[in-house]
Amino acid sequence: MTSHGRTPRILIVGEINVDFVFKGCHALPMPGKEVLAEDFVMTPGSSSMICAMGLARLGNPVAFHGLLGVDASGMFCLQALREAGIDVGTLRPDSSLRTGVTASLSTPQDRALVTFAGAIAQLRAQDIKDEWLASADHLHVSSYYLQKALRPGCHELFARAAAAGLTTSLDPGFDPAQGWEGDLLEVLRHVDVFLPNEQELQAITGHDDVRQALASLQNGRTQTIVKRGREGCGALHQSQWLEVPAYAVDAIDSTGAGDSFDAGFLHAWLRGMPLADGMRWGSACGSLSTRGVGGTASQATAAEALALVAGTP
Repeated sequence: MTSHGRTPRILIVGEINVDFVFKGCHALPMPGKEVLAEDFVMTPGSSSMICAMGLARLGNPVAFHGLLGVDASGMFCLQALREAGIDVGTLRPDSSLRTGVTASLSTPQDRALVTFAGAIAQLRAQDIKDEWLASADHLHVSSYYLQKALRPGCHELFARAAAAGLTTSLDPGFDPAQGWEGDLLEVLRHVDVFLPNEQELQAITGHDDVRQALASLQNGRTQTIVKRGREGCGALHQSQWLEVPAYAVDAIDSTGAGDSFDAGFLHAWLRGMPLADGMRWGSACGSLSTRGVGGTASQATAAEALALVAGTP
């Protein structure tokens, strides 16, 4: 954990895209069929952006680097990051790129995503300059499987960050190819915090049992926290199972809740809070983010998250 006598500076390296969220779908569409949605919103998307904006909302200094076009989607995302108070000084809109787009179809029970990767697939680890790492205390990467050009150099990027004294975290995201190749396990040797959801954890490890899956990832360095949706979250701490429930809120849309969880957990972990408290912060921020449509509309402030955590028995 970072301890510099000041608020840790966080660098997020990741994908930029816009979310088209169809809220309150009566069902997920089937081939040849049409369903109606109760609401629609265009909102900042991508796991990386949602996590970055969640961290900034909690009061953390955040810098962001990714690729985007000069199209309407790219300008929308750039403005959203700026308005969130995030340092976007390294972002250079490129007319040769098209900004990624995700359609999120949300029912009261679940959601489905369709993504056009665009520039998402072109960011490379070698594009991340040493001076950017030197200006940060922590490096976070989301969507490991989605960022095809970043993935081959991810091991080297995390190693560079660790050598520069940064702590590190990784959210793997879903593998659209569903290959779940084992190269991620090598990357984790340089990662301090790993934040998969339950489905991702099971696929990556090949274990259906969550505790066995967590045990299989233990490498002497990486702390894994598994996000379990309405079941809360869990972790192995000193070989003991640790579980924190989800918080009950009036949920409207679960888009990006896992990314807001990441923000809440990292906010607490970087301040040296005990693991269970970090998990509670993550759970609180993930739950509170579901109050609005899209991943960023209703992200928690530190006061809101603290109030929820403080009410925990």
